[in-house]
Amino acid sequence: MQESDQETGVVDEEVVPEQAVNEGEASEAVELEGNPKEDESDSEEPKEALSPEQEAAKWREAAIRTAADLDNYRKRMARERADDLRYAKGGLIEELLPVFDNFLMGLQMAEQEQDSMIYKGMAMVKGQLDDFLSAQGVKEVNSQGVFDPNYHEAVAEEFQQGAEPGEILFVKRKGYMLHDRLLRAAAVIVAKSADEEPSEPQEEE
Repeated sequence: MQESDQETGVVDEEVVPEQAVNEGEASEAVELEGNPKEDESDSEEPKEALSPEQEAAKWREAAIRTAADLDNYRKRMARERADDLRYAKGGLIEELLPVFDNFLMGLQMAEQEQDSMIYKGMAMVKGQLDDFLSAQGVKEVNSQGVFDPNYHEAVAEEFQQGAEPGEILFVKRKGYMLHDRLLRAAAVIVAKSADEEPSEPQEEE
């Protein structure tokens, strides 16, 4: 015989499924932790909005900087173009220098007969070549005085009485400049000191 609930005094507790309990705990944990993104956004201070005058000044300054950069770029490109045109013929003239050297050697040989038509004709051509080089901005390297490694190439050293060490004695090949650039260094012979002169061996008695 079954006893009633009232007689036994025991009240049946409502059975809550385990899954529901876990879900409830999880929701409470989420509520406690909160949303990190919301917390971060709340912690950041709001940026102050720029006034119309400040905004206009900001864009005006940016426009001035952009215009200055563009102007500097145009000037740099103009300088580079001018330099390219200024030195564009440098390679061609440099290849022609050996031809000029040979012509000058022939002119020196013809100087022995200055009254001949050959010498006069070659001297006339020499004047035309000098005018052509000058028009192109080409000039000879100064090869007088003290040796300068920036413009001279020492091909030999010789001792000469009265000459200072490093003094240029003779020019073997002329050097040339194109405006302010060196096309070819001058090949020269320079003087050396007497201490560098090898002493003659003494004969044994």
